[in-house]
Amino acid sequence: MSGRLILVRHGQTEANIERRLDTRLPGARLTELGRTQAKTLGDRFAGLPPSALVSSAALRARETAGFVEAAAGIGLQVRDGLHEAQAGELEDRSDIDSHRMFAKVFHTWHEGDLSARIPGGESGHDIIERYVPVVDSLRTEYLDGSAGGDVVVVSHGAAIRLVAAYLAGVPGAFAADRHLENTSTVELVPTPEGWQCIRWGTYDPPFEAPTRRPWFEEAATEADDPMG
Repeated sequence: MSGRLILVRHGQTEANIERRLDTRLPGARLTELGRTQAKTLGDRFAGLPPSALVSSAALRARETAGFVEAAAGIGLQVRDGLHEAQAGELEDRSDIDSHRMFAKVFHTWHEGDLSARIPGGESGHDIIERYVPVVDSLRTEYLDGSAGGDVVVVSHGAAIRLVAAYLAGVPGAFAADRHLENTSTVELVPTPEGWQCIRWGTYDPPFEAPTRRPWFEEAATEADDPMG
């Protein structure tokens, strides 16, 4: 049986606490709690090291993956294309209107319109086109035809949710609504048809769409962590 592709959101950062739209490389570093989260993540893989450990080029992802590298004794690969969805003109902003705009575009992607974009930022197509080839190469190198062993990729919440839903056919309304906490994971397994999602944060399949309205359509005065 082939191993899993485990997509991990990085540990908590200074920008997460400040609710800033932090997407541009290299980005914020981990907080003390973020390092504790990353150490716990590393301990998870200490007894059964993955076949490959990969991170985006963002500082927070590299720092998080470094704890896995130390605990599991496997070298870290930093690969281009795995960074967060770029917020463009909203970069570094923390106000509720910016959060609403980012969330609205994000939900539009999950409704099927990948052409939507924030001014100066990326479209959903842009993210898929840079991220999926990296996943494809990792599958070819480490998963197809293997006897087991997982591939761990430390990346970013919005990008992980979009790509995982796209690859595994997870309902867009579920993916858009289901926040990933810091160091939470989405787990995919390769199939002859593509990919199957077997775990999404704390959720097991089947992945059912929520019935409530998106938060940005409500009278919210403060958003959740916008990058999760």
